Amino acid sequence: MTTRPSVSIVIPAYNEELTIRQCLVAAIEQTEPVEEIIVVDNKSTDGTRGVVEAMMAAFPDAGIRLVAQDAEQGITPTRNAGFDAATSDLLGRIDSDSMVQADWAEQVRDAFVVAPEVAAISGPVDYYDMPMRAFGLHADDSVRRATKLLAGKYVFLFGSNMALRATAWAAVRDSVCPDREDLMHEDLDLSVHLALQGLKVGYAPAMIAAISARRLDTAPRDYLFYVERFERTYRAHGIHDVGALAPMAVLIGIYPALHLQRAIDHRLHPDEQSFATTAAPVEAPKD
Repeated sequence: MTTRPSVSIVIPAYNEELTIRQCLVAAIEQTEPVEEIIVVDNKSTDGTRGVVEAMMAAFPDAGIRLVAQDAEQGITPTRNAGFDAATSDLLGRIDSDSMVQADWAEQVRDAFVVAPEVAAISGPVDYYDMPMRAFGLHADDSVRRATKLLAGKYVFLFGSNMALRATAWAAVRDSVCPDREDLMHEDLDLSVHLALQGLKVGYAPAMIAAISARRLDTAPRDYLFYVERFERTYRAHGIHDVGALAPMAVLIGIYPALHLQRAIDHRLHPDEQSFATTAAPVEAPKD
Protein backbone atom coordinates (compact mmCIF):
# COMPACT_ATOMS: atom_id res chain seq x y z
CA MET A 1 0.00 0.00 0.00
CA THR A 2 1.37 3.41 -1.01
CA THR A 3 1.97 5.78 1.88
CA ARG A 4 -0.05 8.98 1.66
CA PRO A 5 2.02 12.20 1.81
CA SER A 6 2.02 14.08 5.09
CA VAL A 7 0.39 17.53 5.23
CA SER A 8 1.12 20.65 7.27
CA ILE A 9 -1.25 23.63 7.24
CA VAL A 10 0.41 27.03 7.67
CA ILE A 11 -1.79 29.90 8.88
CA PRO A 12 -0.24 33.38 9.08
CA ALA A 13 -2.11 35.51 11.62
CA TYR A 14 -2.20 39.12 12.71
CA ASN A 15 -4.94 40.30 15.10
CA GLU A 16 -7.37 37.52 14.15
CA GLU A 17 -8.87 36.60 17.51
CA LEU A 18 -12.38 36.71 16.01
CA THR A 19 -11.70 34.20 13.22
CA ILE A 20 -8.77 31.98 14.17
CA ARG A 21 -10.75 29.55 16.33
CA GLN A 22 -13.16 28.54 13.57
CA CYS A 23 -10.26 28.38 11.14
CA LEU A 24 -8.55 25.88 13.43
CA VAL A 25 -11.71 23.86 14.05
CA ALA A 26 -12.13 23.37 10.31
CA ALA A 27 -8.49 22.36 9.95
CA ILE A 28 -8.85 19.82 12.76
CA GLU A 29 -12.12 18.23 11.61
CA GLN A 30 -10.77 16.53 8.50
CA THR A 31 -11.71 13.20 6.92
CA GLU A 32 -7.97 12.61 6.72
CA PRO A 33 -6.22 14.42 9.59
CA VAL A 34 -3.21 16.59 8.86
CA GLU A 35 0.07 16.02 10.65
CA GLU A 36 0.41 19.57 11.94
CA ILE A 37 -1.35 22.93 11.95
CA ILE A 38 1.07 25.84 12.30
CA VAL A 39 -0.25 29.25 13.30
CA VAL A 40 2.40 31.91 12.75
CA ASP A 41 1.56 34.95 14.83
CA ASN A 42 2.99 38.21 13.50
CA LYS A 43 3.10 40.47 16.54
CA SER A 44 -0.64 40.44 17.20
CA THR A 45 -1.84 42.97 19.76
CA ASP A 46 -5.20 41.32 20.43
CA GLY A 47 -6.02 37.89 21.86
CA THR A 48 -4.92 35.81 18.85
CA ARG A 49 -2.17 33.96 20.68
CA GLY A 50 -4.43 33.26 23.63
CA VAL A 51 -7.10 31.74 21.39
CA VAL A 52 -4.52 29.51 19.69
CA GLU A 53 -3.08 28.41 23.04
CA ALA A 54 -6.58 27.56 24.28
CA MET A 55 -7.15 25.45 21.15
CA MET A 56 -3.84 23.67 21.71
CA ALA A 57 -4.96 22.79 25.23
CA ALA A 58 -8.43 21.70 24.08
CA PHE A 59 -7.10 19.57 21.20
CA PRO A 60 -3.71 18.26 22.36
CA ASP A 61 -3.57 15.57 19.66
CA ALA A 62 -4.40 17.87 16.73
CA GLY A 63 -0.82 18.88 16.05
CA ILE A 64 -1.43 22.61 16.55
CA ARG A 65 1.76 24.62 16.85
CA LEU A 66 2.14 28.31 17.61
CA VAL A 67 5.13 30.03 16.03
CA ALA A 68 5.95 33.65 16.87
CA GLN A 69 7.31 35.72 13.98
CA ASP A 70 8.29 38.93 15.73
CA ALA A 71 11.29 39.91 13.62
CA GLU A 72 9.36 42.05 11.13
CA GLN A 73 5.79 42.90 10.24
CA GLY A 74 4.40 41.47 7.03
CA ILE A 75 2.69 38.52 5.40
CA THR A 76 5.75 37.38 3.42
CA PRO A 77 8.17 36.81 6.34
CA THR A 78 5.30 35.36 8.38
CA ARG A 79 4.40 32.86 5.66
CA ASN A 80 8.06 32.02 5.16
CA ALA A 81 8.50 31.32 8.87
CA GLY A 82 5.59 28.89 8.71
CA PHE A 83 6.89 27.06 5.66
CA ASP A 84 10.33 26.81 7.25
CA ALA A 85 8.85 25.42 10.47
CA ALA A 86 6.71 22.80 8.70
CA THR A 87 7.92 19.22 8.63
CA SER A 88 5.51 17.53 6.19
CA ASP A 89 5.76 16.49 2.55
CA LEU A 90 3.06 18.96 1.53
CA LEU A 91 2.75 22.49 2.89
CA GLY A 92 -0.76 23.90 2.90
CA ARG A 93 -1.30 27.63 3.24
CA ILE A 94 -4.57 29.29 4.17
CA ASP A 95 -5.60 32.58 5.74
CA SER A 96 -6.66 32.96 9.34
CA ASP A 97 -10.26 33.57 8.25
CA SER A 98 -10.30 30.55 5.90
CA MET A 99 -12.38 27.49 6.76
CA VAL A 100 -11.33 24.49 4.73
CA GLN A 101 -13.93 21.89 3.88
CA ALA A 102 -13.85 18.59 5.77
CA ASP A 103 -12.18 16.70 2.92
CA TRP A 104 -9.63 19.42 2.17
CA ALA A 105 -6.56 17.49 3.31
CA GLU A 106 -7.80 14.39 1.48
CA GLN A 107 -8.23 16.40 -1.72
CA VAL A 108 -4.79 17.97 -1.32
CA ARG A 109 -3.15 14.56 -0.99
CA ASP A 110 -5.13 13.19 -3.94
CA ALA A 111 -4.18 16.14 -6.16
CA PHE A 112 -0.46 15.67 -5.61
CA VAL A 113 -0.56 11.88 -5.82
CA VAL A 114 -2.33 11.83 -9.19
CA ALA A 115 -0.13 14.62 -10.60
CA PRO A 116 3.47 13.97 -9.53
CA GLU A 117 4.66 16.61 -12.00
CA VAL A 118 2.82 19.38 -10.11
CA ALA A 119 4.80 21.37 -7.54
CA ALA A 120 1.96 23.49 -6.15
CA ILE A 121 -1.81 23.77 -6.41
CA SER A 122 -4.68 26.09 -5.59
CA GLY A 123 -8.37 25.38 -5.22
CA PRO A 124 -11.56 27.44 -5.49
CA VAL A 125 -13.21 29.32 -2.65
CA ASP A 126 -16.72 30.13 -1.60
CA TYR A 127 -17.51 33.24 0.39
CA TYR A 128 -19.24 32.32 3.62
CA ASP A 129 -20.44 35.84 4.37
CA MET A 130 -22.08 36.35 0.97
CA PRO A 131 -25.49 35.17 -0.28
CA MET A 132 -25.89 32.44 -2.93
CA ARG A 133 -22.78 30.58 -1.81
CA ALA A 134 -23.14 27.68 -4.23
CA PHE A 135 -23.39 30.09 -7.15
CA GLY A 136 -20.41 32.03 -5.82
CA LEU A 137 -18.30 28.88 -5.62
CA HIS A 138 -19.09 27.87 -9.18
CA ALA A 139 -18.41 31.41 -10.41
CA ASP A 140 -15.09 31.44 -8.57
CA ASP A 141 -14.19 28.05 -10.05
CA SER A 142 -15.04 29.23 -13.57
CA VAL A 143 -12.92 32.36 -13.20
CA ARG A 144 -9.96 30.40 -11.85
CA ARG A 145 -10.12 27.88 -14.69
CA ALA A 146 -10.21 30.71 -17.23
CA THR A 147 -7.36 32.66 -15.64
CA LYS A 148 -5.26 29.47 -15.48
CA LEU A 149 -5.55 29.19 -19.26
CA LEU A 150 -4.85 32.89 -19.80
CA ALA A 151 -1.89 32.96 -17.42
CA GLY A 152 0.16 30.61 -19.58
CA LYS A 153 3.47 29.88 -17.87
CA TYR A 154 2.68 32.01 -14.83
CA VAL A 155 -0.29 30.24 -13.25
CA PHE A 156 -0.85 31.94 -9.93
CA LEU A 157 -1.44 30.45 -6.51
CA PHE A 158 -4.14 31.80 -4.22
CA GLY A 159 -2.82 32.23 -0.69
CA SER A 160 -6.20 31.65 0.96
CA ASN A 161 -6.31 28.10 -0.40
CA MET A 162 -3.09 26.55 -1.68
CA ALA A 163 -0.47 23.90 -1.06
CA LEU A 164 2.98 23.11 -2.37
CA ARG A 165 5.53 20.36 -2.02
CA ALA A 166 8.20 20.87 0.62
CA THR A 167 10.78 20.22 -2.11
CA ALA A 168 9.30 23.06 -4.18
CA TRP A 169 9.55 25.45 -1.24
CA ALA A 170 13.17 24.41 -0.70
CA ALA A 171 13.86 25.21 -4.36
CA VAL A 172 12.57 28.79 -4.18
CA ARG A 173 12.77 29.88 -0.54
CA ASP A 174 16.01 31.81 -1.02
CA SER A 175 14.80 33.58 -4.17
CA VAL A 176 11.25 34.72 -3.29
CA CYS A 177 11.02 38.48 -2.91
CA PRO A 178 10.98 39.83 0.68
CA ASP A 179 8.61 42.65 -0.41
CA ARG A 180 9.36 44.76 2.64
CA GLU A 181 7.55 47.68 0.99
CA ASP A 182 4.38 45.52 0.90
CA LEU A 183 3.62 46.27 -2.76
CA MET A 184 3.14 42.80 -4.23
CA HIS A 185 0.94 39.74 -3.87
CA GLU A 186 3.15 37.34 -1.95
CA ASP A 187 1.34 34.30 -3.34
CA LEU A 188 1.74 35.56 -6.90
CA ASP A 189 5.43 36.25 -6.28
CA LEU A 190 5.80 32.67 -5.06
CA SER A 191 4.06 31.44 -8.20
CA VAL A 192 6.43 33.41 -10.45
CA HIS A 193 9.49 32.03 -8.70
CA LEU A 194 8.18 28.49 -9.05
CA ALA A 195 7.66 29.09 -12.77
CA LEU A 196 11.17 30.52 -13.12
CA GLN A 197 12.48 27.27 -11.63
CA GLY A 198 10.48 25.29 -14.18
CA LEU A 199 8.06 24.04 -11.51
CA LYS A 200 4.40 23.56 -12.44
CA VAL A 201 1.42 25.10 -10.65
CA GLY A 202 -1.86 23.19 -10.94
CA TYR A 203 -5.51 23.62 -10.03
CA ALA A 204 -7.67 21.27 -7.95
CA PRO A 205 -11.41 22.10 -8.17
CA ALA A 206 -12.34 19.75 -5.32
CA MET A 207 -9.90 21.40 -2.88
CA ILE A 208 -12.32 23.95 -1.41
CA ALA A 209 -11.96 26.56 1.30
CA ALA A 210 -14.55 29.02 2.54
CA ILE A 211 -13.27 32.54 3.07
CA SER A 212 -14.61 35.96 4.01
CA ALA A 213 -15.44 38.58 1.39
CA ARG A 214 -14.40 41.32 3.83
CA ARG A 215 -11.90 42.66 1.28
CA LEU A 216 -14.95 44.12 -0.51
CA ASP A 217 -15.63 46.30 2.53
CA THR A 218 -12.48 48.35 2.04
CA ALA A 219 -12.57 51.85 0.59
CA PRO A 220 -12.22 52.16 -3.22
CA ARG A 221 -8.67 53.54 -3.04
CA ASP A 222 -7.51 50.73 -0.74
CA TYR A 223 -9.23 48.10 -2.87
CA LEU A 224 -7.59 49.44 -6.04
CA PHE A 225 -4.18 49.35 -4.33
CA TYR A 226 -4.85 45.71 -3.47
CA VAL A 227 -5.90 44.82 -7.03
CA GLU A 228 -2.91 46.61 -8.54
CA ARG A 229 -0.63 44.28 -6.61
CA PHE A 230 -1.01 41.94 -9.59
CA GLU A 231 0.55 44.44 -11.97
CA ARG A 232 3.26 45.50 -9.52
CA THR A 233 4.25 41.89 -8.88
CA TYR A 234 4.55 41.01 -12.56
CA ARG A 235 6.34 44.28 -13.33
CA ALA A 236 8.88 43.61 -10.59
CA HIS A 237 9.79 40.41 -12.45
CA GLY A 238 9.82 41.98 -15.92
CA ILE A 239 6.66 40.14 -16.99
CA HIS A 240 4.39 41.98 -19.40
CA ASP A 241 1.54 39.65 -20.28
CA VAL A 242 -1.96 41.03 -20.67
CA GLY A 243 -3.52 37.58 -20.17
CA ALA A 244 -1.85 37.20 -16.78
CA LEU A 245 -3.59 40.38 -15.61
CA ALA A 246 -7.09 38.98 -16.22
CA PRO A 247 -7.83 38.66 -12.47
CA MET A 248 -7.46 42.43 -12.13
CA ALA A 249 -10.33 43.02 -14.55
CA VAL A 250 -12.52 40.54 -12.70
CA LEU A 251 -11.82 42.01 -9.26
CA ILE A 252 -12.37 45.58 -10.44
CA GLY A 253 -15.57 44.57 -12.24
CA ILE A 254 -17.23 42.94 -9.24
CA TYR A 255 -16.32 45.60 -6.70
CA PRO A 256 -18.91 48.40 -7.18
CA ALA A 257 -22.06 46.28 -6.91
CA LEU A 258 -20.81 43.95 -4.17
CA HIS A 259 -19.27 46.76 -2.14
CA LEU A 260 -22.59 48.59 -2.22
CA GLN A 261 -24.54 45.44 -1.34
CA ARG A 262 -22.36 44.72 1.67
CA ALA A 263 -22.54 48.33 2.84
CA ILE A 264 -26.34 48.17 2.75
CA ASP A 265 -26.35 44.82 4.57
CA HIS A 266 -24.06 46.19 7.29
CA ARG A 267 -26.32 49.23 7.70
CA LEU A 268 -29.48 47.11 7.90
CA HIS A 269 -27.91 44.50 10.20
CA PRO A 270 -25.25 46.37 12.20
CA ASP A 271 -25.16 43.84 15.02
CA GLU A 272 -24.37 40.82 12.85
CA GLN A 273 -20.82 39.53 12.91
CA SER A 274 -18.85 39.89 9.70
CA PHE A 275 -17.82 36.24 9.69
CA ALA A 276 -19.65 32.95 9.85
CA THR A 277 -19.51 30.70 12.88
CA THR A 278 -19.58 27.69 10.59
CA ALA A 279 -18.71 27.11 6.98
CA ALA A 280 -21.30 24.61 5.78
CA PRO A 281 -20.00 22.59 2.85
CA VAL A 282 -21.08 23.34 -0.68
CA GLU A 283 -20.89 20.95 -3.60
CA ALA A 284 -17.56 20.85 -5.39
CA PRO A 285 -17.52 22.10 -8.99
CA LYS A 286 -17.65 19.38 -11.63
CA ASP A 287 -14.60 18.77 -13.79
